[in-house]
Amino acid sequence: MTTIVTKKHLNRRTFLRGVGAGLALPFLDAMVPAVAQAAPQKTIAPTRIGFVYVPNGIIMPDWTPTAEGKDFDLPEILKPIADHRDEVIVASGLAQLNARALGDGGGDHARASSVFLTGVHPNKTAGADIRSGVSVDQIAAQHLGKNSRFPSLELTVESGKLAGSCDSGYSCAYSNSISWRTETTPNQPEGNPRAVFERLFGGEELKLSEREQARRREYRGSILDFVMDDTKALQRKLGPTDRRKLEEYLYGIRLVEKQISWNEGQSADSGGLEVPESKPKDYAEYARLMFDLQLLAYQTDQTRVATFMMGLEGSGRAYREVGVKGGHHQLSHHLGDEAKIADLRTINHYHMEQFAYFLDRMKNTEDGDGSLLDHSLIVYGSGISDGNSHSHSDLPVLIAGRASGNVTPGRHIRYEKNTPMANLFLNTLEYVGCPTENLGDSDGKLNYLSSLA
Repeated sequence: MTTIVTKKHLNRRTFLRGVGAGLALPFLDAMVPAVAQAAPQKTIAPTRIGFVYVPNGIIMPDWTPTAEGKDFDLPEILKPIADHRDEVIVASGLAQLNARALGDGGGDHARASSVFLTGVHPNKTAGADIRSGVSVDQIAAQHLGKNSRFPSLELTVESGKLAGSCDSGYSCAYSNSISWRTETTPNQPEGNPRAVFERLFGGEELKLSEREQARRREYRGSILDFVMDDTKALQRKLGPTDRRKLEEYLYGIRLVEKQISWNEGQSADSGGLEVPESKPKDYAEYARLMFDLQLLAYQTDQTRVATFMMGLEGSGRAYREVGVKGGHHQLSHHLGDEAKIADLRTINHYHMEQFAYFLDRMKNTEDGDGSLLDHSLIVYGSGISDGNSHSHSDLPVLIAGRASGNVTPGRHIRYEKNTPMANLFLNTLEYVGCPTENLGDSDGKLNYLSSLA
């Protein structure tokens, strides 16, 4: 099946197709109608949004800049994003007050993650009667889903169950997901890189015969081999700039593919009955691989909405890669112990290094008349500020990207104490063309995001 380009205008939804494969294309100049190319060009790429969650709070004195405005400083935890200082906003003063006990006793970790994107106090239960609120990503997905192959993408580097009790009588569903499709239905994030890759590029929409499906499963080479004929045919019709963009995109896919295959080679043979284990053992490699998959999903417009949990809330993971032997959750209850605080600072810094990698990739990926980062808004943060006290006020919140010109980054903005974080999400929804009057405990949109004042 060969891609046909007519009148030098390539459809935005074009796929390179082959047996068991369907590669969506990145944004190319050939996708802009000739009449639009002749006119003064405006931003034509879609706006993507994403939410990156880190668990167990942050060492806030090493996160919060002392100066406000454009001349803000970068404390130790934020130093990894120094090269992207002009692409981010540090927002202080935001809170998720519905993550507090409010008479329900313990369970701050479960509440922190479940409230993070919903702003709704969850029903305390370890049974089936879970209830929170529809999260901001899913409100956006309902609006944007008609424009992309997948309404949203939910990723994680630490898979967990969505049943049973995980935190003081709260269901594991609250701790192990930040995305809620309905008030009673959390979206379980995917932590298997191969499963994500196959979802994005496996050609499920082609409705393959059993024979074709078997061939696809048995093949151990590159997915790019399946679309080689289509790729060559398309390259002959593209200009030099688009050919370069396509080559860079295909090269990126191949790198991700090699990493996944290498990880599977380190695992025991599953006999072909199940998807082999494809998670890197090293945390940084794992996080970066999942960020790469998220970037590919954005780049090809297969989704415009994504969430990524860099750890489950209450996670006890040890970060031996950076010399931290104690469990993250245990260390977060440091009781002022300087050694534990130092370990937590190391974890926080390590997480930020991985996010800086993502920002770097986004900034250096062309997209329409700018970069993917120019046309995105990514919120990085936690539902807990101080893990030792389980505080849900003055949360660590970092806003990256320009949201297609709606946001002016490069500043530290200090909002009034206990400003609902849900207010930020009203802005986010407006930026993607889905204005919403209220979400959770919101009481109005945030000021100053689009102004240097």
